[in-house]
Amino acid sequence: MAILELERLSRHFEVRPGFVDRVVRRKPSSYIKAVEALNLTVGHNEILGIAGESGCGKSTTCTMVAGLLAPTGGDIRYKGDSVLDLKGAGLMEYRRRVQMIFQDPYESLNPRFRISEIVAEGPTALSLWDGDEIDERVNAMLNAVGLPHHKYADRYPHELSGGERQRVGIASALVMEPEMVIADEPLSMLDVSIRAGILDLFKDMQSQRHFSAIYVSHDLSILGNVADRLMVMYLGQAMEIGPALEVIRNPKHPYTRALIGAVPVPDPRTRRAIPNIRGDISKPIDPPPGCRFAPRCPHADASCGERFMELDTADPHLHQAACHKLDVINDG
Repeated sequence: MAILELERLSRHFEVRPGFVDRVVRRKPSSYIKAVEALNLTVGHNEILGIAGESGCGKSTTCTMVAGLLAPTGGDIRYKGDSVLDLKGAGLMEYRRRVQMIFQDPYESLNPRFRISEIVAEGPTALSLWDGDEIDERVNAMLNAVGLPHHKYADRYPHELSGGERQRVGIASALVMEPEMVIADEPLSMLDVSIRAGILDLFKDMQSQRHFSAIYVSHDLSILGNVADRLMVMYLGQAMEIGPALEVIRNPKHPYTRALIGAVPVPDPRTRRAIPNIRGDISKPIDPPPGCRFAPRCPHADASCGERFMELDTADPHLHQAACHKLDVINDG
């Protein structure tokens, strides 16, 4: 059984018209469909990567899984039980077992708290252990993420570098002993020079503590290095999913091919073809029912805009693409 299952998960945001349009012209509300009918499974001790450009629904998916945002439709199941039905002690246990590492280490830490207080906030709020044990676990976790407690415990966030702040964020999540960690682009706000160290820390901690993870990034090279499986999203829809290296080396969907083709090569002598896409980015407000990449796809026809192919992620080894024209693309 998968540890996490998303079944046709959707999140729509209402865009209300102005007063005159709403009252006089009777103009109805529009909706931004940030995530639409998303199917996803995450296995035990698996790292699932989610890739896509800004605005594709990656962070919205993460906040729904973390319980910070209610879905508009669909279901989230944790160990077979619906998260949407959890209350009281069951909800508290879920919040402990599913932890999130946020994108911005500058905004996710309370500037009024010392580092030891930040890391201890979760265990203290949930009364997981007594005070002495919490202190011991906090000190051990700070040491584990490369921040010796005797040096960093009494510091404030403004006294740390960006990489050190992100290590505090990792410590705050892992001190709760989670079974699922959601890492929402944890490297995007950091200097390139320190990204490798934070990525290695994440991989080492996952290997030692055996938690499952959803790792979000727009950088395919990072996901190819850290993820077991990779899902590619575009405007709220899942376009492709499969083993990470298989998706990167042998992309099936036209959008995945364009995304990989746009990755720069660190060799000025190398010339790569311009990705074969057209037009502007599709609008997320009241999109058509079909594939949202269809207006930019060189292989699309009228049928692509009428019906979207949902992916079935029950088989973790299956490489799938949500495209009706795979035969045409492969023949080409």
